[in-house]
Amino acid sequence: MTETDLAKHLGISRSTVSRALHGTGRISQETRARVLAAADELGFVRNTLASDLAAGRSNTIGLLLRDSINPAYGALFSNLQLSAAAQNLDIVSVTVSNDPDGLQQLSGLRRLLGLRVAGLLVATGGITSDQLRPFLHEVPTLRVGRPETDPGINAVSYDEVRNGQLLAEHILGQGHQRIAVIHTDHDVSYPEWVRSTTMITRITDTGATPLVFPARDRLDGITEALNAVEHDNVTAVMCPTDRRQLDVMRQAQIRGIRYPEAVSITGCDGLLPGGDLLGLTTLRLPVAELGKMAIQRMVELTNETPFTVKHTAIPGVLVPGSTSRNIT
Repeated sequence: MTETDLAKHLGISRSTVSRALHGTGRISQETRARVLAAADELGFVRNTLASDLAAGRSNTIGLLLRDSINPAYGALFSNLQLSAAAQNLDIVSVTVSNDPDGLQQLSGLRRLLGLRVAGLLVATGGITSDQLRPFLHEVPTLRVGRPETDPGINAVSYDEVRNGQLLAEHILGQGHQRIAVIHTDHDVSYPEWVRSTTMITRITDTGATPLVFPARDRLDGITEALNAVEHDNVTAVMCPTDRRQLDVMRQAQIRGIRYPEAVSITGCDGLLPGGDLLGLTTLRLPVAELGKMAIQRMVELTNETPFTVKHTAIPGVLVPGSTSRNIT
């Protein structure tokens, strides 16, 4: 049902209906109440995006999100929605998963632009800086979550370098010297790649030995890492996400490898439901803070001419758990 349909039903002009629904212009309280009552009765839902565009403004922000099933992305989505509502902004979103080359994600950004959104929030690790750069000339665009190295792209991100350092230092501090690292490929997940690369670098810098096992698919590297536990004196397996950590724990259990007695296992995210009950040693990402800062920055960008570029990186909090132990 449109405003025109509602006007015909009431026998009044469309402009009167519009003023009543939007709370603008001169109209009697009796007429406004009549219009609102009829709208409720007939199930009329205002198209806020179309209304804002007709008025020459938009309070709608486009959000591209990757893999909302992943707890980290799901939590980020919820926090962005809450923060946007507090700023009287609407979010229209596109979610894409299983898109290693980023082409579906780029298509999603174009669809959001077609809705004439006021800005773009790009909350995915699957779009490169080169792929994102052309959108900067369309609307204010903000990278959310993934670390950004391009000096021309605004970003509010997790400090994945610091996150990787914190996890590596925790395991090193527990006395582990031969450490397996599940190393996600750069083009599969850039944030995971930064975390695991930083772990490897920090382990090497202290004189300990990292055994690196590349991973593209979710289960890659696990068999090799556990083989190293059984045959190569490896005492810890470090994973770039909690989901990979759970996969290692599951395979270790199948093979009869006890943790943390025989091997310590770590992850990163800290957002899995029930993760605290499992005692995961992990790092909790600052999702609520990231969501709030991203919306605040988007509000600034939509009011800035010309845009200024800022990079803000927020570190997470180490969560020591029972899946790792001190061996000194």
